[in-house]
Amino acid sequence: MTAVWAPRAQQVEVVVDEVRAPLTREDGGWWRGPQLPHGTDYGLCVDGGPPRPDPRSPWQPHGVHGPSRTFDTSRHRWQDGDWRGRDVRGTVLYELHVGTFTREGTLDAAIGRLDHLVDLGVDTVELMPVAAFPGVHGWGYDGVALYAVHDPYGGPAALQRFVDAAHGRGLAVCLDVVHNHLGPSGNYLAEFGPYFTDRHHTPWGQAVNLDGDDAHEVRAFVIDNATRWLREFHLDALRLDAVHALVDDSPTHLLAEMSTAVDALSDEVGRPLTLIAESDLNDPRTVTPVQDGGLGMGAQWADDVHHALHAMVTGERHGYYVDFGSTATTAKALTEVFVHDGTWSTFRGRTWGRPVPEHLDGHRFVVFGSNHDQVGNRALGDRPSQYLQDGQLAATAALVLLSPFTPMLFMGEEWGARTPWAYVTDHAEPELVEAIRKGRQEEFAGHGWAELYGHDVQVPDPQDPATVTSSVLDWQERDDAGGARLLTWYRDLIRLRRAVADLADGDRARVRVEHEEGRWLVLHRGGHAVVVNLTDGPLTVPVESAQVLLEWGTQPGATGLEVAAHGVAVVRREEQR
Repeated sequence: MTAVWAPRAQQVEVVVDEVRAPLTREDGGWWRGPQLPHGTDYGLCVDGGPPRPDPRSPWQPHGVHGPSRTFDTSRHRWQDGDWRGRDVRGTVLYELHVGTFTREGTLDAAIGRLDHLVDLGVDTVELMPVAAFPGVHGWGYDGVALYAVHDPYGGPAALQRFVDAAHGRGLAVCLDVVHNHLGPSGNYLAEFGPYFTDRHHTPWGQAVNLDGDDAHEVRAFVIDNATRWLREFHLDALRLDAVHALVDDSPTHLLAEMSTAVDALSDEVGRPLTLIAESDLNDPRTVTPVQDGGLGMGAQWADDVHHALHAMVTGERHGYYVDFGSTATTAKALTEVFVHDGTWSTFRGRTWGRPVPEHLDGHRFVVFGSNHDQVGNRALGDRPSQYLQDGQLAATAALVLLSPFTPMLFMGEEWGARTPWAYVTDHAEPELVEAIRKGRQEEFAGHGWAELYGHDVQVPDPQDPATVTSSVLDWQERDDAGGARLLTWYRDLIRLRRAVADLADGDRARVRVEHEEGRWLVLHRGGHAVVVNLTDGPLTVPVESAQVLLEWGTQPGATGLEVAAHGVAVVRREEQR
């Protein structure tokens, strides 16, 4: 049945083949009309205005400004009947961007690379946003049709095929969704109802209306979106973008309500469903159960762990890395999760965060040496593999994959991809295009970027097709000598993580870090340890009676482990065998 919420409208019409037909007003501001067959193109007109896409459009084959198309999700014949789901916490995640993961830039083409992920040892594929956004190319964080699947990726049927294919290979699928804002082009929600409010503001302007007297259906719009992906597309998890921008002063926060709804759906479908939040607040309340006064998220991204590792290995101190970089800071991140846990944040100019209680399992925190933000939001979109030595990449991988947290890889890092991954857009409005170009250039004019690169920064044009082309993964690199060696290292780390309970355990009480500032660091995981040389010369790290299980430039010595420049080893302490 055609249905749309438009509480302030005097008339709503559905348009099919340029013929308008009125909808019937019902209680609660809803308007309803006849069921449209699968594959029907239609628009909705409010008070005689022009046809607009349906706020809950499942498909936008003509772009975000064009008519919607009906899509019957039940037409897909699922082949994953034996799939029992997976709690993605503690699994190895792999973040990929559909548009640049393959040359074709489609979900069907991505299916062709799933066997690579299985061979690597990945457990969960995390797709960056697929909700329809303007044009062909983009990151997906400026989506405006939040229920639709971006048509250049293959549309909703392709997402069903992708999930089915992943489950058939034993891979869980997590989808990145954006509920905190809509993009600037193609956003027609305000014409239908009070979806936004001036009571709160976000970095993107008006906030989504979550706590006003008229917010009930807006909250339902968001929660229904989450449960639809999980139910109709058989997804196993959702990654919720920047939840700190979901400003909600209601007695029950939207995230707590969503968590409760997803838990109920999990019981209904009989498989685990996980919500993973990206939050800048460093607040363990995010992953505290609802019944204990928390927001009920299953897990959250832990940026402080990335910042600590990155700054320690690279020496970078610009921007938000200013308080990171010391070996002691990394030790704190690896044991206590948040570096800013009520301490002063120089970048923010205030105290920030709260401590993580000791009982909170490490698997509730997703960590990474690289992700879309930490690559794409650099001035040149340069990956760590473009400025670090392979030993430093190997060391970072070992500390991430063998940490007590839930590790995540960013596509291509497993072979040290040298292709940049830049910010891209495909807007049609000249004023918006120019504003984005200017904004990106101004963003990187300060914060030490020129000093970092050694020259004035010319940010790649987000609208230039060449920026997109250069960001596409070059799969041939995987077979180069350097790429093959690093890929083998990643495979071996993941294999070891699966085989050794110490290295997969999320019990933070069993984690200990020893270090000598600026020289070496040892991450102890029960009876095993990761040993890292942080210097550009060989040194002996005092790790006694250790059997080397994996190494990158190390060998046993008389008084410890002899580790080559930027070397790393995974060892087992003999006395605890």
